[in-house]
Amino acid sequence: MPAAIRFAALGMDHRHIYGMAEGMIEAGCRFAGYWTEGAPQPLDGFRKRFPDIDQAEDRRRLLEDPKIDLVLIACAPEHRADLAIEAMRHGKDVMVDKPGCITLDELARIRAAVAATGRIWSVDFSERFEVRAVARASQLVAEGRIGQVVQTLGIGPHRLNAHLRPDWFFEPKRYGGILADIASHQIDQFLHFAAVDTAEIAHAAVGNFANPQHKDFEDFGELNLASPRAQAYIRVDWYTPDALPNWGDGRLFILGTEGTIELRKYVDLCGRDGTDHLFLVNGDTYEHIDCRETPLTYFPDLAHDVANRTETACAQSHTFTVTELALQAQIRAVRRGGLAPA
Repeated sequence: MPAAIRFAALGMDHRHIYGMAEGMIEAGCRFAGYWTEGAPQPLDGFRKRFPDIDQAEDRRRLLEDPKIDLVLIACAPEHRADLAIEAMRHGKDVMVDKPGCITLDELARIRAAVAATGRIWSVDFSERFEVRAVARASQLVAEGRIGQVVQTLGIGPHRLNAHLRPDWFFEPKRYGGILADIASHQIDQFLHFAAVDTAEIAHAAVGNFANPQHKDFEDFGELNLASPRAQAYIRVDWYTPDALPNWGDGRLFILGTEGTIELRKYVDLCGRDGTDHLFLVNGDTYEHIDCRETPLTYFPDLAHDVANRTETACAQSHTFTVTELALQAQIRAVRRGGLAPA
């Protein structure tokens, strides 16, 4: 039996590191240690989930360990590109929280590092890779159950939890902006389900309508994407009401020439309990599908890719394109509400 992939975590600035690490452990990988700068808010929760994992005082101890194959990065977004490039130059493959980087210059340097080192730079688009309803929808679309995909409509509402957020969260120049950050999920899903390599940004806008105390913070964003045979509308925001039992009522609607799929990923309002609800309608089916037992493949596929130098988890070109479109949309976005002109 081949040796298990060993991984380390660098940066505890976002809670997404919990799912990233848990996913690799469930895929049979070994957690070799972690490093973070300072004491970010998610660190206590990380230690409770992984009490037996040692913290390195210096990240170089992990980067220079030849037995570590992969690093997971969830530091503040403004530092992710440099840390990923440093890891790749040390011979490590990389899985990074989204946004994988926050400027086009950073993306260019990451592309160059991938080309020079042959390493994997994978962004964990968790709203696809970690959601079982999306995995089931992928199967149904691949089976032709709704015909050719014509449009996706993705919404990504989030709870603000302002009192828990670090200073960088409210500064777009440090975290990338709402489209570069959250909307990368919906861009990823559009390209995936429409089976297109890229798209045109037909419209993009951001706004601050509810947080005047943070004058540069974007609490709303939207964009339209278009390709020769499919299009998308995307809406993201930080308006999740307190009464909702989770962080956001994320939904995805997939319109096909022969049917439709609706995903209620995290909650079915006043309906069925739990998560991962899928509604399928086509010429002979009108049903709800409980997707909670659908397997997730991203993490085991990434472990396979690290071991075998393949691209089964996600094509590198796809990750680059999603990131570039999100950054371009952010740059081109019309500014509304209380936001000052760019």
